[in-house]
Amino acid sequence: MRHFILSACALFSALSITAQSTQDLQSIRSMCGCYKVDFEFAETFSPDTNYVFQDNYSASALEWVQMIEDNGSTMRMQHILVIQDMYTVKHWRQDWIYQPKESFDYVEGRTWKLTSHDPMTVAGRWEQRVFQVDDSPRYASVGTWIHADGRHFWEANARTPLPRREYTKRSDYDVMDRRNRHEIHDAGWTHEQDNLKVQLDGENEIIIAEEKGRNTYTRVDDERCQMAVEYWTENKDFWSEVRDEWGKHMQADNDLLQLRGKVEGKPPYVYFMDHPTDEISSIIESFIITEE
Repeated sequence: MRHFILSACALFSALSITAQSTQDLQSIRSMCGCYKVDFEFAETFSPDTNYVFQDNYSASALEWVQMIEDNGSTMRMQHILVIQDMYTVKHWRQDWIYQPKESFDYVEGRTWKLTSHDPMTVAGRWEQRVFQVDDSPRYASVGTWIHADGRHFWEANARTPLPRREYTKRSDYDVMDRRNRHEIHDAGWTHEQDNLKVQLDGENEIIIAEEKGRNTYTRVDDERCQMAVEYWTENKDFWSEVRDEWGKHMQADNDLLQLRGKVEGKPPYVYFMDHPTDEISSIIESFIITEE
């Protein structure tokens, strides 16, 4: 009898894990497609009574999310902007890794550190890795997809660089600590953020302001993103080589990655605009800071 109960429990557990992972995969895959995206951010609180709150930020865009790899445990999705139905811009990329062995976590000042994970702490969990428009790393975090009460969402904390909307405008804080939530809806999905803007002062970390963010992805007819589909068909091989080259510098034998912000006055993405296939390796290596 005891053996029967244990076997039944093991079977139930296995079925639960299978059902969970199936829902996870469905949720992640449902992020693909053509979307009208609304970006909204507002600073909400500061412990400094003299702090001057920044104006709310809002913007809209048309964006195609293309699945470029899907083997059930690793999924890569490329975001491509469609600007005024006239041209396309390669945007950010997100990878989803099931039960990751390690992560490149952002530290500060264009520096990332390799962090190894205890298998027990990542069991049943997914890591979201976010990359810049040039496919260099941005941030990573591990969380659990939750499927309950008709909701499907994933949450995790991450230390990140300054957001692109403030990177060239703000010098009063150094890093952002994010609480990210991606939630799937019938009409699309939302990326909600609870952000802390943090100033680093030696060993001290000073929160200068809190911020609420919401990126709303509303599904529209895929035909509106046809330009993005064509762009990716024409350029996917080039960007695959770029990803592979960055990947060589993000292996387990490299526990620290430090990047220059610019080389000869230009950031990495500028060098990739004309898709110089023969120069991918040399371009990336020119941005990597190596110990002498």
